[in-house]
Amino acid sequence: MTLLVVGSIALDSVETPFGTTADALGGSAVFFAYAASLLHQVQMVGVVGDDYPLDRLQRLTKRGVDLSGVEQKTGESFRWKGKYSYDLQNRETLETRLGVFAEFNPRLPKSFKQARYLFLGNIDPELQLAVLDQAGSVELVAADTMNYWIHSKRDVLLELLRHVDVLMVNDAEARELSGDWNIYRAARWIIRAGPKMVVVKQGVYGAVLIDDSRIFYVPAFPLEEVFDPTGAGDAFAGGFMGHLARTGDLGPANLRRAMVYGATMGSFAVERFSVYRFDEIGPAEVTARARQFADLVHFEIEPERVIG
Repeated sequence: MTLLVVGSIALDSVETPFGTTADALGGSAVFFAYAASLLHQVQMVGVVGDDYPLDRLQRLTKRGVDLSGVEQKTGESFRWKGKYSYDLQNRETLETRLGVFAEFNPRLPKSFKQARYLFLGNIDPELQLAVLDQAGSVELVAADTMNYWIHSKRDVLLELLRHVDVLMVNDAEARELSGDWNIYRAARWIIRAGPKMVVVKQGVYGAVLIDDSRIFYVPAFPLEEVFDPTGAGDAFAGGFMGHLARTGDLGPANLRRAMVYGATMGSFAVERFSVYRFDEIGPAEVTARARQFADLVHFEIEPERVIG
C-alpha cells in the first residue's frame, strides 16, 4: 500500500528554554516522512529553493522515502523562525519567509498517482484540492489545516472537507472551524461537513479520535526530556498514516492502534530539535514505546461486588 504526503519542506530556526537550532530540517512533509518511514515506504511531494541542503534531505531515501516528487526551484527555500515559552505550550513566530513555497504548485509524478493513502499537509486548501484532482483511487485521505486557512479560505476548506476521510486539527482549530467551544460537539460538526472522523491533537494532553459512534483517547507519553515541539503534529500524522498503510486495515481496533503509533512518533519528535531524534531510532524502538503505551493505559475493573 503506497503512502503519499504533500506538504511543506522548510528550514526551521527554533529557540526554546533548552537550546536553539538554526536552519534545521523542518516542514510538514519532512516531519511526516521521517515518522511514517519507520513504518512504511513514503512518497513525498514538495518544493525547495536552490539554497536547500539536499544532501541532508537525501538521508530520507535510505529510509524508503521516494523524493522524486520534490522540485528544486531558483530562489530561497521556505524558512520559519520561532520561540517557545518555558512550558513549551506557547509559541511566538519571529519570522516567516515563504520563498519558493509561495508559488508551490504540487505536481504528482505518474507513479505517485497510484497511492492508496494520502496525507495533505497544512497548505492552501486550493492546492490540497488540486492534489486530489491528480490522485487516483485513494483509499484514505487525511488532511491538516490551520487558523489562517479557516479564516481566509473557509469556503474552499469546506469544499475540501467533502473529499477528506480524516481531518487532523488541534483543539483551537476545531473550535474555530465549527464555532463551538466544546471539542466533542466541534468534532461532530466537522463530521457532518464531510470527514468520516476527526483527530483532535491536544499537545501535552494527547489526542482524541472521534467518529459517528466512537471516541478514543490516547494520552501524551510521559517524557523526562522535551526539547522542541515543532513538527510533533506532523510526526503524529506520520505514525497514524504509516501504521494504516502498512496494515491495510481501517477497522475500529486498528484505528485505535494507529492513534497509539501517532502518539508514539509525536513523543519521539519532541525529544530532540528538528528531526534529529528520528536519526537515532529504528522499528525496534518504535515498537517498544508503542507497547509502553499499552501498559500506560491498561487497567482492569474489579469484579462487581454485591452489597448487602
